[in-house]
Amino acid sequence: MDLEQAKSFTDRCSQCAAVSWGLTDEGKYYCTSCHNVTDRSEEVVSTAVIPNTKINSISRGLRKRSRHEKGWDWYVCEGFQCILYHQAEALKTLGVGPELKDKVLHNFWKRYLQKSKQAYCKNPVRTSRKKAKVLEDNQQSSDWASELELLSDTSYPLESGAEFQSEPQIPKPFPVTKASPKSEAPDVCSGSVDGVEYSEWKEKGVLKMTVPRTLALCSLSLLWQRETITLSDLLRFVEEDRIPYRNAFQLFPEEMKVYGRDKGIFAIESWPDYEDIYKNMIEVAIFLDLPRFPDITEDCYLHPNILCMKYLLEFNLPDEMHSLTCQVVRMTGIGEVDFLTFDPIAKKKRTVKYDVQAVAVIVVVLKLLFLLDDKLEWSYSGLAETYNEEHKEGTWILRQSNSKGVVNDGLKDKPQFVFRKWYQVMKKTFDEKRRQWEEARAKYYWKTKRPIYRSHIDKSVAYKRREMVKNLQKQFSALLGTTPVVEKKAPSSFQFSWTEGDTDSPCFHGHSLQGLLITKGQSLITKNSLYWLSTQKFCKSYCKHVTTYEESNFSLSYQFILNIFSFLLRIKTSVLHEEVSLIEKKLFEKKYSESKKRSRPKKVRRH
Repeated sequence: MDLEQAKSFTDRCSQCAAVSWGLTDEGKYYCTSCHNVTDRSEEVVSTAVIPNTKINSISRGLRKRSRHEKGWDWYVCEGFQCILYHQAEALKTLGVGPELKDKVLHNFWKRYLQKSKQAYCKNPVRTSRKKAKVLEDNQQSSDWASELELLSDTSYPLESGAEFQSEPQIPKPFPVTKASPKSEAPDVCSGSVDGVEYSEWKEKGVLKMTVPRTLALCSLSLLWQRETITLSDLLRFVEEDRIPYRNAFQLFPEEMKVYGRDKGIFAIESWPDYEDIYKNMIEVAIFLDLPRFPDITEDCYLHPNILCMKYLLEFNLPDEMHSLTCQVVRMTGIGEVDFLTFDPIAKKKRTVKYDVQAVAVIVVVLKLLFLLDDKLEWSYSGLAETYNEEHKEGTWILRQSNSKGVVNDGLKDKPQFVFRKWYQVMKKTFDEKRRQWEEARAKYYWKTKRPIYRSHIDKSVAYKRREMVKNLQKQFSALLGTTPVVEKKAPSSFQFSWTEGDTDSPCFHGHSLQGLLITKGQSLITKNSLYWLSTQKFCKSYCKHVTTYEESNFSLSYQFILNIFSFLLRIKTSVLHEEVSLIEKKLFEKKYSESKKRSRPKKVRRH
């Protein structure tokens, strides 16, 4: 009987547009496809109060869910716009100038929307469903859109001469060339209007925006502004949750419902990789057809001379090494403006990993000074320790004499740098820092406070599971007792701190290299006259990497230095090794050419 009565109701469901109704115990219609309940009831006959009286219920039509419950209709590109907005705000709190958000990043995003034909063009692409409805809802939801406004009318900072083709349009999502049969299924859905189409969309020549590419856009903006945040710093701030990246969709307004296919687009459950973000930077810059970036000059933070000084302080190495790093930069030519400046549209475009390159220069200087063959650095350490012991006793005697009025200006020498002592201090600090880092990663809770469910039907199940997890966590916390809340440290460009007089983390910045250098004429040269190349053979041009790195082929000292330096930059050890090899190739070009000649087969004369 109920089925027959339900069949007489032929209105479409407001949620899934299906015509498949059933009746609840209260006499209300509910959709058998999505379980949406309406306020419209079937006529009932009740004799409980007035016998033989027919009571008609008031038909109020299909109930409209509140905007907070149903959510707005929104596009995927609006989700990425929201993420970019919060990332730009986070960079402002880290000390970046407001012009990065107000001008550079805004206009990069505008250019992307234009190049992908989503806006700022004559014929912006549109989806095949919910066109008019989305445009209407977008006008109604202008209160949050104005807050997240990235598409400002500021002047475009790029000198490419590219003109926008028309007035700004409301961003539209990517088209799908062929509708997949799966996209029509009721169990495959998304909170965004074009989530299903976007996840299945593929078109040659158009770069689809992803969450890692939002970081690439931020990094390109920092590079354009020549800010004091390198790519490794950016990824470290992401790791410290200072910049939204993992599960950034939680920052969406509550009315932007995220479920179904949106999870594969916005939910990130992995840590950002340096090489991946760097590759995305180049791809995005080429896709946007960006012009030559502002010049990287000697007074710029990204110049190797300045970065080398920064990393010498970070690695607790003597200040005197800076003069040697500057010489290596000058001899290799990696400090030239044309070499450092990023130009995506150049025929022979160069891409520079500024932070990795600076650290690689320091590694080369350490090899010039100590050779790093597990022998010479330790013998030099013994000589430096003997000198420091004698120097320490002499300083004490002369200080006693000075207190009696004896004038002395003979002992002005600094303590000599001892590689062995530096190794012991750095190993202890590095092991502790790495242990804390690994523990923090292992304890990181990937589940979000805002759960993502497969479809709107599964919403109640997802929230029930979330509540169950929260209750279990509270119970375990009560059993374990209250744990002290660790205050988040203020952001810093340095991960290590070194202080004078600290026995656990002594500072080597003021130590001298005089035991490692000898005077020749009017110049100083290294006492060590030997050098071994990090690689004798480079991979062929079609290979993805420059050279291979196998730890067993190298000395323990070289491995240790690569490990701590690569950990500081959050890169793979092989990446730093490749950069060291490239700098050595420029510095020892003659040596490489000789080894290349020796590797060629000898020609045999024919009689």
